[in-house]
Amino acid sequence: MQIIAVIAAAVAGYLSGSLSSAVIVCRMMGLPDPRSQGSGNPGATNVMRIGGKKAAAITLAGDLLKGLIPVLILKMLFPAHDHLWIAAGLGAFFGHLYPIFFAFQGGKGVATAVGVLLAWHWPVALICIVIWLGIFLLTRVSSLSALIASFCAPWLAFFWIADKQLPMAILAMVAVLIYRHRENIRRLAKGEESAFKKRRDNKE
Repeated sequence: MQIIAVIAAAVAGYLSGSLSSAVIVCRMMGLPDPRSQGSGNPGATNVMRIGGKKAAAITLAGDLLKGLIPVLILKMLFPAHDHLWIAAGLGAFFGHLYPIFFAFQGGKGVATAVGVLLAWHWPVALICIVIWLGIFLLTRVSSLSALIASFCAPWLAFFWIADKQLPMAILAMVAVLIYRHRENIRRLAKGEESAFKKRRDNKE
């Protein structure tokens, strides 16, 4: 029964994560499909470039909430069964990356990972958000900010949390997130990754 419960939690999280905020927002606002415009990534950064701040803000909120809500619900219902809400969080994250409702063409997972992390362990999440903001204000490079903040998350978790089940889940999520940013890492290494100016850039 425990295995069935874990699978059910993961599936529930996955279905939540599969709701692609970027694609839905762009359709509702009459914008181009973010999977075929700009960087081709259905995430808030690309929506910002093709649709502006309002569309990006709604996308960001949607991506964050679809990671936060399923974990919080299970955490409130089953506070002692951390394996359930850990499974839901990982499910939501992978749902964003490979959404069943949108031909498995998902984003890179940053905002959804933040939502999951906020529900899992909000102090670690808030520190990572501050790190992201600090790096972004210095560099104006969204991908670099996300990579550095993400890299810090498992270290903070292992230091902060006695039970290693959750830090290991965070480490797994971050490893996949970094892999999803492999093209950004290549561009960063070559000095070709674009930075945000006052409004938009042309390409991620």
